[in-house]
Amino acid sequence: MKRLSYLLPLLAMACGEPAPSEQAIEATPAAPREVNVYTHRHYDTDKALFAAFTEKTGIAVKVIEADDDEVLERMAQEGANSPCDVLITADAGRLGLAKARGFLQPVTSDVLSANIPANLRDPEGNWFGLTMRARVIAYDKTKVKPEELKNYADLTNSKWKGKVLVRSSENVYNQSLLAAMIAHDGPEAAKAWAKGIVRNMAREPKGGDTDQLLAIGEGLGTVTIANSYYIGKLMASEEPEKQKAKAVIGVVFPAMGAHGTHVNISGGGVAKHARHIPEAIALLEFLSSDEVQRSFAEGNKEYPVKAGIPASAELAAFGSFQRDTLNLEALGRLNADAVKLFDEAGWH
Repeated sequence: MKRLSYLLPLLAMACGEPAPSEQAIEATPAAPREVNVYTHRHYDTDKALFAAFTEKTGIAVKVIEADDDEVLERMAQEGANSPCDVLITADAGRLGLAKARGFLQPVTSDVLSANIPANLRDPEGNWFGLTMRARVIAYDKTKVKPEELKNYADLTNSKWKGKVLVRSSENVYNQSLLAAMIAHDGPEAAKAWAKGIVRNMAREPKGGDTDQLLAIGEGLGTVTIANSYYIGKLMASEEPEKQKAKAVIGVVFPAMGAHGTHVNISGGGVAKHARHIPEAIALLEFLSSDEVQRSFAEGNKEYPVKAGIPASAELAAFGSFQRDTLNLEALGRLNADAVKLFDEAGWH
């Protein structure tokens, strides 16, 4: 029951408040009141939010879940016949790819513009951030002093040789981090950073962010790069196999040169061939509302994109940080460059 307590406000929200952007969901009486969502997110929180949206608006939400690449491939194969109205996926780099491949369309919404900071949405309105995460440095508190890790560049120091745990460069989270470095400091500096990480790797890249955290708990390395919500979930977990890591993990919000900590999003956009555009916009607006942002924060340990909504207790315990204000559009635009530099650096 404690695990589901963050969902209780949704019930009240569904029963009491007016629907988001009534203008956005107006439709002719004969129009089907539904919205088809393609998503690679697989969280109970999301399912509960879709149900609350239906209770609030009467619009049925039909969901197709698949891995990120599978979602995009499905849209490519379906083409103009795709039933998808809303695409929801993680990482601005992946949303940028969806835009570049012509899977999204620009939309205008005063609600989304007011709720979501400009750097966390596509300048042309093709996609909008719905939750935020920071790509932080996690370290073993028994072996590392946090002041040794003020910048991402500090991980390339020879003192960390054989101690850095990382996941593959095929992962879009790492690709977007390197894309941000390219945007700020140019390709040569970004490539030098990637080479420095390769020199200091504790083992060949493998597994996900949580696997790197667990490896720190097992003493296989002392530092790693991970998304903040994975650490938040670790700290909230009572699973026996995670307690070693939970006991020793500390968090640093590293700067990117003169810039703040790299942030990224999960987000959504209206599909190019959407048949239910008003309903699609209404769903995105709903997902940016106060109560929904609180549910994302508590349920998934993600940072809210909307100002004034508090982070979960687990993330708040890490402290505040300066966020990089780079428009995340750059992550998709520079993704191919980042992939090329990883290959040249030998980070596989």
